[in-house]
Amino acid sequence: MIEMTFDVEDLSVSAKNGKDILNGVTFSLPDGGVHVIMGPNGSGKSTLALTLAGSPDFVVKSGKIEFDGIDLLSLGADERAKKGLFMAFQKQVEIPGVPLKDMIWEAYRVRWSGPGRPSIIDFRKKLSATASMLSFPETFLERGVNEGFSGGEGKKSEVLQMLMLQPKLAILDEVDSGLDVDSLRVVADAIKRFVEDGHSALIITHHFDLLNYIEPDVVYVMKGGKIVDEGDITLARIIEREGYSRWGGE
Repeated sequence: MIEMTFDVEDLSVSAKNGKDILNGVTFSLPDGGVHVIMGPNGSGKSTLALTLAGSPDFVVKSGKIEFDGIDLLSLGADERAKKGLFMAFQKQVEIPGVPLKDMIWEAYRVRWSGPGRPSIIDFRKKLSATASMLSFPETFLERGVNEGFSGGEGKKSEVLQMLMLQPKLAILDEVDSGLDVDSLRVVADAIKRFVEDGHSALIITHHFDLLNYIEPDVVYVMKGGKIVDEGDITLARIIEREGYSRWGGE
């Protein structure tokens, strides 16, 4: 088990135009395991994910985010990543001219800087094996990052990066969207393997499909920019049957 603490306390965030989005979000992730945040559209889930990752598109008005006792709000996105925080985005951005394999290698060598870092030959062998496990064509590794990828291919690309970089905590924003049944199973198996190796995953979604393959340790319900309930898989099953009506949602 990779020891980790992650605490969010009374986090309030607005867009740059001043519109309030998060209104006192508080939660803690126990070490290891799968943690899920569910909520209706517009509840602030993606804003929360981007804020945790260090996006400059939002303004933190109050609260704190601590990762292994370190104040993340004092760090930029790159420094958060170096500390072991990984973000898989809801919408992937194309970076033409930068081959995916080269981008992963640059992040990989920074992640394992210093003595004992695996060689580029070992890296390439691991990258090839990981891509094969995800049914991700090796030819896509030569393409520009996300260039010409379908939605599902973009999701697999980010899961591939997660498996290669082995962060302490992976924040996965709607990693299940755009996946067919077979790809969903492959991605779910990859996340389970990642967690079984002692890492933590925070999955943000409003669908139940992925949870048919991965049973979360904790489920949080988000509405109106804050966490309004928490429980186990039973809570997700209630949402699947009833939607968010009991919390005044859709």
